[in-house]
Amino acid sequence: MIDLKALRDNPARFIEGARKKGVTVDIDRLLALDASRRELMMKQETLRAEQKKLSKETGPKLGQLMGQLKSATGEQRTAIEAEVEAIKAAPTRLKDEIQGLDERIAAIEPELNEILLRVPLPPDPDVPVGDGSEGNVELRRWAPAGWDFSKSFEQNRGFKPRTHLELCEMHRLVDFPRGVKIAGSRSYILTGDGMRLHHAILRYAVDFMTNENGFTPMSVPVLVREEAMTGTGFFPAGREQAYQVNEADRGGGQDMFLTGTGEVGLMGVHQDEILDETTLPRKYITVSTCFRREAGAAGKDTAGLYRIHQFDKVEQVVIDVADEQKSRAHHKAMMGFVETLLQRLGLPYRLLQCCTGDLGVKNADMVDIECWMPGRGEIGKDGVPAGDFGETHSASRLYDYQCRRLNMRYRPGGDTGQGATAFCYSLNNTVAASPRILIPLLEMHQNADGSVNIPEPLRPHLNGQTRIG
Repeated sequence: MIDLKALRDNPARFIEGARKKGVTVDIDRLLALDASRRELMMKQETLRAEQKKLSKETGPKLGQLMGQLKSATGEQRTAIEAEVEAIKAAPTRLKDEIQGLDERIAAIEPELNEILLRVPLPPDPDVPVGDGSEGNVELRRWAPAGWDFSKSFEQNRGFKPRTHLELCEMHRLVDFPRGVKIAGSRSYILTGDGMRLHHAILRYAVDFMTNENGFTPMSVPVLVREEAMTGTGFFPAGREQAYQVNEADRGGGQDMFLTGTGEVGLMGVHQDEILDETTLPRKYITVSTCFRREAGAAGKDTAGLYRIHQFDKVEQVVIDVADEQKSRAHHKAMMGFVETLLQRLGLPYRLLQCCTGDLGVKNADMVDIECWMPGRGEIGKDGVPAGDFGETHSASRLYDYQCRRLNMRYRPGGDTGQGATAFCYSLNNTVAASPRILIPLLEMHQNADGSVNIPEPLRPHLNGQTRIG
């Protein structure tokens, strides 16, 4: 949620921000509703001030009039009696007027809040302008020694690559048919070394972030209330991607939702809390099962492990003070953690600066990290894919967008601080999402005979195993 005062002060910034992100939202209507609500609230304050004044003056005034009434006659008596009745009726009149204004304000707020929740956070000025993913800009790329991006896999390694689908079938790492039988399309069952490798990657990622980078591991719910999805900015935009559990229809009180990222649970931990500034930054990590409907992805990556409904992900979240430079520094550091992990795993990758049209509603900036996957890309005349990058990580900088929606604040100066509270800033980034990360890992570490070398950092989590096959 954006700062409504900031929008009032500079509506052009938010109108332009929505345009750059390709988001349709009626900001003029929002401002009109806000002006009407503020006008009604000012009238209420005037009436409440009158109420307060009246409560102080009513007693003495009535006492004075009742004294005059004892000796009054004729028209004078009638006038005094009318004045007494008017004074006695005034509190009820004011109460009714205030209640009427309450009802008018309540009638405005649903539409106002509905529009406010859809106003996107304006992109940072240094984010390139573009309509969609085609407008993203490569920042840099990395590959291990001996790998040349300008050459094909066969030219680099001396043999034609197998796709992860072929390798999974060859080594019985994944059972797709039975996964589909149980849960429908985009489902799978990891088996044998496939399941072991999946857990090895997740465990290594958690250990790397906690032991080497000081993050606190946490388990968080993946079945959450709607407030958590709205508070983290996944609703109302993106609602079509979430699985909904219709508990209200079953007498369960309220519907629940399966999360598509551990970010939802980690950010919800401190909802409606005021944090001590001296405890910031908070650096959290979780590993959780994630669920995505992949609505609108019909026909895209239907085979294999790239685009699936259920997966596990290690997610990092940072919560800190409202300081843009610190936020940018965290963003850089969080991407650095991922780069170190990918380099240790020997996976070629690139960093892609997302343009304004590919940021989504909640991000001021986002950088995707894409791994090179030999089994992606166009199929050549020899029947071998050309290889291509595929997204495996997204690093987001959100400033106070989520924290404002979650009402997550901090008190400057700690418990003894005297200043007003401020909304925290937040960031998030994938550390490892599996089984998608299995695609580059299997394809990049395959040998000519189809066996797959296991990267050294993962071997301790596989009982010292060095290869599959």
